[in-house]
Amino acid sequence: MEVLSAPFRLSGLHDKCEEAKKQHKLPIEISGTDGFARYYTMDNLSLDRVKLIVTYSEDRAKAILDDYSFFDRNILYYPAKDALFYSADIHGHTILRQRMEVIKNIVEGNITTVVVSIDGLLNKVIPLDEIKKNILSFQVGSQIDFNETKRILVSLGYERNDWVDGVGQFAIRGGILDIFPMSSECPYRIELWGDEIDSIRSFDVESQRSIENVEALFVYPAAEMVLDDSRIKKGIEKIDKEYKVYSKKLKDEFKTEAYGRIHREIDGLKDELENFNSAMGVDGYIGFFYDELVSFMDYMPEDSLIFVDDPARVETRALACQIEFRESMINRIEGGYMLPSQADVLYDYKKIIGRMAGRETILFSILGKSESLFEPAARIKFDTKMISSYHHNFEMLLKDIRRWKEDNYRILLFSPSETRAQRLAKNLLDQDVTCFYQWDKDRILASGEMMITTGRLKTGFCVPEIGLVVLTEGDIFGQKKIRKRGKRKPLYSGEKINSFDDLNIGDYVVHENHGIGIYRGIEKIEVDHITKDYISIEYAGGSKLFILASQLDSIQKYSSKEGGKPKINKLGGTEWEKTKTRVKGQVKEIARDLVELYAQRQAKEGYAFSKDTIWQKEFEEMFPYEETDDQLKAIEETKADMQSTKIMDRLICGDVGYGKTEIAIRAAFKAVQDGKQVAYLVPTTILAQQHYNTFTERMQEYPIRIGMMSRFLSAKEQKKNIEDLKKGQLDIIIGTHRLLSKDMDYRNLGLLIIDEEQRFGVSHKEKIKQMKKDVDVLTLTATPIPRTLHMSLIGIRDMSLLEEP
Repeated sequence: MEVLSAPFRLSGLHDKCEEAKKQHKLPIEISGTDGFARYYTMDNLSLDRVKLIVTYSEDRAKAILDDYSFFDRNILYYPAKDALFYSADIHGHTILRQRMEVIKNIVEGNITTVVVSIDGLLNKVIPLDEIKKNILSFQVGSQIDFNETKRILVSLGYERNDWVDGVGQFAIRGGILDIFPMSSECPYRIELWGDEIDSIRSFDVESQRSIENVEALFVYPAAEMVLDDSRIKKGIEKIDKEYKVYSKKLKDEFKTEAYGRIHREIDGLKDELENFNSAMGVDGYIGFFYDELVSFMDYMPEDSLIFVDDPARVETRALACQIEFRESMINRIEGGYMLPSQADVLYDYKKIIGRMAGRETILFSILGKSESLFEPAARIKFDTKMISSYHHNFEMLLKDIRRWKEDNYRILLFSPSETRAQRLAKNLLDQDVTCFYQWDKDRILASGEMMITTGRLKTGFCVPEIGLVVLTEGDIFGQKKIRKRGKRKPLYSGEKINSFDDLNIGDYVVHENHGIGIYRGIEKIEVDHITKDYISIEYAGGSKLFILASQLDSIQKYSSKEGGKPKINKLGGTEWEKTKTRVKGQVKEIARDLVELYAQRQAKEGYAFSKDTIWQKEFEEMFPYEETDDQLKAIEETKADMQSTKIMDRLICGDVGYGKTEIAIRAAFKAVQDGKQVAYLVPTTILAQQHYNTFTERMQEYPIRIGMMSRFLSAKEQKKNIEDLKKGQLDIIIGTHRLLSKDMDYRNLGLLIIDEEQRFGVSHKEKIKQMKKDVDVLTLTATPIPRTLHMSLIGIRDMSLLEEP
């Protein structure tokens, strides 16, 4: 993009940096830049060079990934592993896939820019050569041994399934091998003719349809540790050696629980490794299986240029990460959750910063001259300015453009649309502003020239030292938010009929204009000498309605939560219209109450819970099962709602076994940490007891007081729980509708969890509504949404409401 690069090459900054590098005055600190001006400077200091951008947080790394893509579309993000829970990928395969994508591009020489947080450089990883020698290749015309291939894939971390439906899986059926490589967007099918590969093609995981044929396929490991039999054997020997010493120490100190815990951990790990050649969470034992470990920085080419985004914040984050990690490891080692050597999975931050500073490194800060371990050898000031939004003030824009042109600035205006770019050029010309539209971004601007072109740059910037102004359409008109227009839904919403296979003769159906009837099949009827298929619907009194088979979408299958028979409407009568009118009235009344309730909640500012603590992270790690992606998404969104100032009202819908209770437990734990009380409302006594047992078991190692209110407790026990709630001596109360009684009082209720709200009666729902006014609410249900009583002014989700009472 010469239109941006040429002015920079003519600047004094470019010459100063080149001179400093020639004199080996590294690292260089450049101060005075921020935002897109900083990315512009980075891009122009590294033309034709591979670069690593190091920043201070994962969120900041993702923001740079998004913004810097304007300058380099090949930029990739290398995510850090969780420092506290090294073996846990809380996003399923997401983190591993992103890391393997970067590694693949490095190995294949396709890398240009990588952005990583300092946390990602602190992680100890296996050498790149170990990954290179474990890349499995398939080529059309070559021969393979299925048994040997299966063994290798398992050692690479792939899971064998009957069918491939997810990343990191493979399946073998006859002469076909399906595999979903960790670094690919889709699975591949390898077909054999005898022992020879006849074809390799990618396919869609849902439809199983082929996408394209390829001549070769390279399969990268599905785990960051490749464990063959020899490596497993040596690793287990090292684990056993340390385990004997550590377990004896725990036994001598009479730490029975810790001893039992580490005993179960090591036995389970060894069993999985010896029998399955892999194990969940084995990454935490990386030091036992590999003698040599490196940092991700060692993966980058030797001549890579390193940019450090805000070095002071990078150093602060590195120190905090190390302290947080050390404190957590001490507690976990003492508790028997891990072996002492498992804590050695991070580099000392001073060592990483020292190694970074020893390479060709450029530091970027706003103020500069900050004391840090980086110790810049050369300091260069390069002031840039942000462009303030004009908010449709075209006169102010014209005034500034004329001033910049008088000062011989090169002016570049980006618009995301070619049409709008041309229109902007015309509008400016109409105002006697000399400018031109040009799609070629390699055109070099002369001093005082203004060019309008296409490009999706978020915000502009000004670099006085080189006489350059970059504007965006957003700077002129403000960033626009696109709103999607919703579609109006019919009054009723039963089960949608996708085809005639969904209907059986005798099923109850609902027609929007005629009401509830019985489906009697398809009949051929001749009209005007043309025979067509018609849907036959029988109504009360034997009357029949015939509608064209092509109008299937005009009816819906009747559904009721009770499963009972509905009252059939009379064709041509007024009954259906009366029913719709009555229901509309009921819906409006319910909606009015809901609007009033939510208006009250919206007017109030809710309590913003604190962000996750070390305790929260440790508590979540204690979950004995692997979370699903959907479950993790629900957990993160629930916690985000709790951390906002808006009063939360979130519905979690999932089948039995989805893990809704764990979502509730983590939300409750978060609330209690901030000194808030939690009420968990359930529809049955048995469910109350089950949840009480689950909560007690999960939180037994934490100072959290849990109580229960149900008929299983005596009057004396219930009275004691009520008193403790009032005094704040009870953190969590779990119970049936007993929690809705008048004598219940809370000292500081912060979260209400409701399990299967639709199973409570009308009077109970009124009391629930009152409780919802001031606190965060989390509602759990296993009932599919279309069959619950969730209603709005334009929709009813249960057909039984359309019946006469």
